[in-house]
Amino acid sequence: MARGERRRRGAPADGARTAERAARGGPARRDARGGGARGAAVVAALAVGVLCLALGLSGSWLLAWHRARRAVTLHSAPPALPPDSSSPAVAPDLFWGTYRPHVYFGMKTRSPQPLLTGLMWAQQGATPGTPKLRHTCEQGDGVGPYGWEFHDGLSFGRQHIQDGALRLTTEFVKRPGGQHGGDWSWRVTVEPQASDTSALPLVSLFFYVVTDGKEVLVPEPVAKGQLKFISGHTSELGDFRFTILAPTSPGDTAPKYGSYNVFWTSNPGLPLLTEMVKSRLNSWFQHRPPGASPERYLGLPGSLKWEDRGPSGQGQGQGQFLIQQVTVKVPFSMELVFESGSARVGGRQALEQLAGSLLTQALESHAEAFRERFENTFQLKEKGLSPEEQALGWAALSGLLGGIGYFYGQGLVLPDMGVEGSEQKVDPALFPPVPLFTAVPSRSFFPRGFLWDEGFHQLLVQRWDPRLTREALGHWLGLLNADGWIGREQVLGDEARARVPPEFLVQRAAHANPPTLLLPVAHMLESGDPANIDFLRRAFPRLHAWFSWLHQSQAGPVPLSYRWRGRDPALPTLLNPKTLPSGLDDYPRASHPSATERHLDLRCWVALGARVLVRLAKQLGEAEAVAELGPLAASLEAAESLDELHWAPELGVFADFGNHTKAVQLKPRPPQGLVRVVGRPHPHLQYVDALGYVSLFPLLLRLLDPNSSRLGPLLDVLADSRHLWSPFGLRSLAASSPFYGQRNSEHDPPYWRGAVWLNVNYLALGALHHYGHLKGPHQARAAKLHSELRANVVGNVRRQYQATGFLWEQYSDRDGRGMGCRPFHGWTSLVLLVMAEDY
Repeated sequence: MARGERRRRGAPADGARTAERAARGGPARRDARGGGARGAAVVAALAVGVLCLALGLSGSWLLAWHRARRAVTLHSAPPALPPDSSSPAVAPDLFWGTYRPHVYFGMKTRSPQPLLTGLMWAQQGATPGTPKLRHTCEQGDGVGPYGWEFHDGLSFGRQHIQDGALRLTTEFVKRPGGQHGGDWSWRVTVEPQASDTSALPLVSLFFYVVTDGKEVLVPEPVAKGQLKFISGHTSELGDFRFTILAPTSPGDTAPKYGSYNVFWTSNPGLPLLTEMVKSRLNSWFQHRPPGASPERYLGLPGSLKWEDRGPSGQGQGQGQFLIQQVTVKVPFSMELVFESGSARVGGRQALEQLAGSLLTQALESHAEAFRERFENTFQLKEKGLSPEEQALGWAALSGLLGGIGYFYGQGLVLPDMGVEGSEQKVDPALFPPVPLFTAVPSRSFFPRGFLWDEGFHQLLVQRWDPRLTREALGHWLGLLNADGWIGREQVLGDEARARVPPEFLVQRAAHANPPTLLLPVAHMLESGDPANIDFLRRAFPRLHAWFSWLHQSQAGPVPLSYRWRGRDPALPTLLNPKTLPSGLDDYPRASHPSATERHLDLRCWVALGARVLVRLAKQLGEAEAVAELGPLAASLEAAESLDELHWAPELGVFADFGNHTKAVQLKPRPPQGLVRVVGRPHPHLQYVDALGYVSLFPLLLRLLDPNSSRLGPLLDVLADSRHLWSPFGLRSLAASSPFYGQRNSEHDPPYWRGAVWLNVNYLALGALHHYGHLKGPHQARAAKLHSELRANVVGNVRRQYQATGFLWEQYSDRDGRGMGCRPFHGWTSLVLLVMAEDY
């Protein structure tokens, strides 16, 4: 049937064949870019081949060994960022940051062996037994809403956290100076939520410092259990000092009585910090303010005996964990000050500590600067948006910036053995240790790097701070393996690994992800910023390698078609096997996975990638790349080719193609539970009748000519409430689809089967805005739909934020309520660009 289908659909035109041949030849030219290192690798591989032949080993073994080796070998192209780009010498203002997004409040250095700081807290006596210890952001811990009101991504932030009857405000500000990243200060304010202060709770704050190696910490006590300050030294930070100031009443300097406990031990491992503190909260102490009745509280052992300390007094290389507990009656404020020794050399010894009124002034100055810069950047007030919408914009941007993390570690990779399904026959291997500076989708549920999310994140970040986007893109491109592959989910370091189910730890080197990093690259090209162009010049070999890998590895059954590798197998418990590499997870594809499939969204992503790479190559004067990619881009953008492979006349829209039947259902079959039943008609090669986001991709990525005869039908289904239109945004799957709202298995609720997602709605709004400004038969309608859809999307996100205090992963197309995980300051933060009409 596949051969018959190819005959029926016809062979590609000569131009398409030429483009296909040119692009398939990409790797040889790409390898030449690697220079001597790549040549040495080829020589080494040949030497191994000769040895294998001499030993009588099979060629298939050699090929498998070669593939496995390349999967965990870093690409040889020069890095887009200098090797020391994260160091305090090169980027002192970025060295310290809130780069631990999975904790409610903490900071660390951008370093493979960082110095980490953090905050825990507990309300004493609120519940019987051990108090609830708050530390890491969790979906079901009852904390919330919480999130950053302001965060500039660099040197300042203010966050509010609601925890039952308590409201915590955490603030930080950095001050440059010296050679090691400068100083910074925290302020934590704890107040009651309600105006009734008759029963004010007793709260313990736990400030901690963690080292990861041979660094030195020297606590200096002022009284039993109370530290005057903590001195320290590391190779990256030089000499430094932490000072925990005495508690005060909020907003003034009136002292508050505090009870102190301290604990000092070796670093148990970052994922175990919370449990270690919980297990040590086993002694009762008395909180005795002058003139008030004493209260009992659970505290840490009240001495500076360092348990498990080695003979050298330095933790034998495994690091140290030092924690100061301060217990105070609400309301109160506390400050923690970090001072760099190198900021006080050369006549700066008298530099005033960034605390008290000086800290207040710095925080207010930064907040005012944030508001002013925000308006200059996004002009929400000038565009007539309400104060509530402006505050939503502050929170969207700040939550995204405050969710930027720095990770370092080794991922697990299953090599691409060249035949689908064969990856299960080999063991995963460790990727080399790599750093990653990236925003995360959700602090509570996805506090790690996701490839297809990050392109959307950086669309917003680069409007605010192009330098941060260059840093993030440079780090992501640093993850390229020798073939040009980047793993779609990055689980780097112990803290990230502790949050991921084991089945999701391994990344498969045959599986792709939408190349959304090219969206901010396209915006960089349009910006005209010389710094952006300089960066793209360095990044081009890696962008080219990544795109070439995508184009070749995901090639479809006929020229100029593409197919996502890595669909789930057709298990009897699955209604429709998922396609996780596409990013659209359970969006319905062909009912019976096969090598005959042609995936519309992937073809559109490759078409966009070719267009962006050609534009970039032209601007950089990369004539060889233009000659290679130009014909491919032209063929992929040709309307005839797209129609031939993906226009479904019987459906009236573009569609996937594959071995499919819509006669599939999940039916109860005791004792197995829900089981897939396939009826008639039997599956056969046809277009897949799943009207939804995938159907819109030629529109979403602006691949259609404004005069295209296909534009009208796409606007029709987009605007039809029986299909994709809802009062809250475009639903991911048509309400008319048999898969709409359907579970994919007994334990697998619908995900991309009707819910409204902000990233795709942002693409749709950008496309409608685009076509609404181009002359053509659909200009007026596109402009009208843009206005109406924008009002629906912004209005619903605003209402849900006001009602819940959160941005959500997705929104119900039926009543608009937030769904999925929260807070989700990943691509849902694009609501700010929607409000600004910046596409």
